[in-house]
Amino acid sequence: MIPRLIYNQLQKLMKQFPVVAVVGPRQVGKTTLARQYSNTLKKDAVYLDLENPADVKKLSDPQVFLEDYPDQCVIFDEVQRMPQLFPLLRYLVDKKRNAGRYLLLGSASPEMIKDVSESLAGRIAFIEVTPFNLPEVTDAKNKLQQLWLRGGFPHAFLAGTDPKCFDWLQHFIRTYVERDLNQLFGVSFSPQLMYRLWQMLAHFHGSIWNAQTFARGLDVSAPTVNRYLDYLESAFMLHRLPPFFINTKKRLVKAPKVYLRDTGLLHALLDIHSMHLLRAHPAIGNSWEGFVIEQVDRLKPPALRSYYYRTHDGSECDLVLVKGLKAVACVEVKYSASPSAGKGFYESIHDLKSRNNFILIPTPEDYSLTKNIRVVGLEIFLSRYLPKLKG
Repeated sequence: MIPRLIYNQLQKLMKQFPVVAVVGPRQVGKTTLARQYSNTLKKDAVYLDLENPADVKKLSDPQVFLEDYPDQCVIFDEVQRMPQLFPLLRYLVDKKRNAGRYLLLGSASPEMIKDVSESLAGRIAFIEVTPFNLPEVTDAKNKLQQLWLRGGFPHAFLAGTDPKCFDWLQHFIRTYVERDLNQLFGVSFSPQLMYRLWQMLAHFHGSIWNAQTFARGLDVSAPTVNRYLDYLESAFMLHRLPPFFINTKKRLVKAPKVYLRDTGLLHALLDIHSMHLLRAHPAIGNSWEGFVIEQVDRLKPPALRSYYYRTHDGSECDLVLVKGLKAVACVEVKYSASPSAGKGFYESIHDLKSRNNFILIPTPEDYSLTKNIRVVGLEIFLSRYLPKLKG
């Protein structure tokens, strides 16, 4: 089992808060993480899977059931299926406010789990579990290439061969489209329409979002497309990277860029099933850009926010790390062993007045390109430079 970086944070929060919610996409290892934690407890934890009819039946009168376990950790898996529990948990926590009473596992973002923030405000902490990060897969052969190609879902990354990996990913996509999204959000998606949307997103990966283009391609309204995008983002499948605005006389691009968060899913949708095919595919640059941005966004210091920057006259920066209103770092992503900085990147640095500027590449390099721009391999950047960017 690959140790998760998030585990120590889970332990810390369970000692501090009565309720901790672990959220993230399905099949990412939330249940494994919860069981790992429960094995460290002096008393057996109570585990309830809210997609299991037998466990749901136990909660026919949830107050009676839960009051039998005032001193044990109760774990609710797929908790978004029973939002009516949250007011009860608030009552039970206020009655006996001990740390680590309830561990909630959910496959939808907190914003989409009805009443969770309002009901448990001040009593709950949230942790997002993502697919594997690059620092977590230290023992894998060709770890950067394997993680980039296969993505970080444990079953995909740890598959014995690439064909087994992509067979699992295709089934994962089909199950998500045909069943899981409907169950997560209680709506009726058309599987055919949702699959076409995913394929379009794969081909537009890393592009500026234009709802009208997708609406025409899918023969639906723009509000419908935007609503579907909200669901995919809330299911942790999609990342909308917002533009960064500053006081400038330049005309700025103001729509977000969209990325599929896991490059294994991206490659499965594009029928890219090997590094040989990926290297020859026209989407390789956008794929590498999305992979780098996702890794940096997951591992950046908590005070920093991620944006991109683009003006209508050509200034462009793939990733801007911001604290408050200050651009802490400008990042350009290049799939090249000997990259150069374009005019647009220099102009972005000038506009944003950033003192930390990097070009991130796939090879293990680390050198100054100019006085204020450094070329760094992704793995080196994540371990050496990113933790120091605190504004």
